[in-house]
Amino acid sequence: MGAVGLNRAAELEGGSNKATARISSTGWAKWAPVGAAAVAAHLVSGAGLLNANKERVAQQRSVAASSAAKIAFTASALAATAYTRVLGKKVDLATSDNPEDRETADKVPGDLAKAQRQLTLMQWVVPSLTAGIVVLTALQGEQQRPSQQSQDLLRRVARFRTRA
Repeated sequence: MGAVGLNRAAELEGGSNKATARISSTGWAKWAPVGAAAVAAHLVSGAGLLNANKERVAQQRSVAASSAAKIAFTASALAATAYTRVLGKKVDLATSDNPEDRETADKVPGDLAKAQRQLTLMQWVVPSLTAGIVVLTALQGEQQRPSQQSQDLLRRVARFRTRA
């Protein structure tokens, strides 16, 4: 919504590059607390699910790998989100009408144009990583099917019998 809706609306309404950046930045800043709450909910629920399924993660074939991949995607999405927020704050301060904000923006490394270019990229990186998390969540749902669990149990029994 942000990349396609908010940013495009800011372009149509802003008129100048500064006004467009200001409108978009204000919208993203208003979204930040909602995004933070969503991240917190994801982390708490994910930790709970991982704890509840720790035996299955350890024993069922490929569940550990999909769990590790999901953790990596989540960590990457969190890092990308934090970086995006830093860039957004730079744009917010640099486009402010308040001279003190602009002074603060000047103290932050990097220039406004570079921050805007990086934000253009990051607005697609974050949802792409989130899509990866959704795909891995669907995979893990399939791995919970009784047929998948029973196949894994049969493999373990067969391995145990050949060792004995």
